[in-house]
Amino acid sequence: MRGLGGDWRSEAWSKIKDKVGRTGLRIRDAFPHASVGGSYQLEPASWWTAGFWPGLLWLVYRDTNDEQLRHWAESCEEQLDRVITDYVKLDHDIGFMWTLTSVARYRLTGDETAKRRGLLAANLLCGRYNTRGRYIRAWNPWQPGEDNSGLAIIDCMMNLPLLHWASQVSGDPRYKHIAVEHTDTVLAHFIRPDGSVNHIVRFDPQTGEQAEVLGGQGYAPDSAWSRGTAWALYGMALAYRYVGDKRYLEASKRAAHFFLANLPDDHVPYWDFRLPERVAKHRDSSAGACAASGLLLLSRLVGEEERLLYRRAGERILWSLYRNYGAWDREDEEGLILHGTSHYPEGRNIDVPLIYGDYYFAEGVAQLNGYEELFW
Repeated sequence: MRGLGGDWRSEAWSKIKDKVGRTGLRIRDAFPHASVGGSYQLEPASWWTAGFWPGLLWLVYRDTNDEQLRHWAESCEEQLDRVITDYVKLDHDIGFMWTLTSVARYRLTGDETAKRRGLLAANLLCGRYNTRGRYIRAWNPWQPGEDNSGLAIIDCMMNLPLLHWASQVSGDPRYKHIAVEHTDTVLAHFIRPDGSVNHIVRFDPQTGEQAEVLGGQGYAPDSAWSRGTAWALYGMALAYRYVGDKRYLEASKRAAHFFLANLPDDHVPYWDFRLPERVAKHRDSSAGACAASGLLLLSRLVGEEERLLYRRAGERILWSLYRNYGAWDREDEEGLILHGTSHYPEGRNIDVPLIYGDYYFAEGVAQLNGYEELFW
């Protein structure tokens, strides 16, 4: 891209491959989430981010054919088998977990065991569908007596590709039907006219009527959590790619324009786009990385007159993440990109590398280097 200087795309991809290989010697087939003090903290296989490290390994394996990376990724996938039987720990993030493990493996290798795992996960995700409200329920109760049965969240847009994939490989349209109906609910209740997004919507689980909007990981119910906008941008682009409904494309574009219009000078977003002056404006590099990868997909879905707009915007974000947020040569830091914000309202993992930020950054850079086929 003119003005960004040098062949930074191939340079960035080379550094990603090198660092993933080095970091993998410690992480191996475990499940990192946030880097604290320079080391990725490992979570149980049931944690919602369990797919992102193996997904990152598959991204690099696709280019290098490094059998060690493949072995670690397959071992992560196999460990998820026990999560399936521990039913109470499964929630809407089934899509994140098995798309980047089983579906990725099946797409790359054609492995039938991975296909069966992916289809089983898709069936479990379908089991969370509320027919009255036409939404996929988000979480299970966090503590005894709590009722989360009416909650749906914008993040689930990135879980729906598992259902579209399941319909494609099985020939059964029921998975796709549920994905489409949830997407239509998102259009009606989550994406605002200006392109900003509600994080959590509570429905009456008996009638399906909207009850309230909650702030969730954003600052407030009416604020604009930046990663939520990225989930919507990317998720709606994926929905359009699978279904071809122009409403989904327009929703993706609306979220994209809101996201881009509110970026600071370095093109990496704050954790929320609508913050009072007194609230700390931490960056969220993971929101930037997710949006950038989604923008690159969007650029391939629109007409010629719009294509460069979205491609250049996505590349500009990735370039800034690479130049200004990268931790390539730091032996004291395992993360790829710095300054992610996981959950500011709860004070968790603020201003640290996040594994999903690393994944989406690598996925975006891979797209710039010609690997445009996505696991989603």
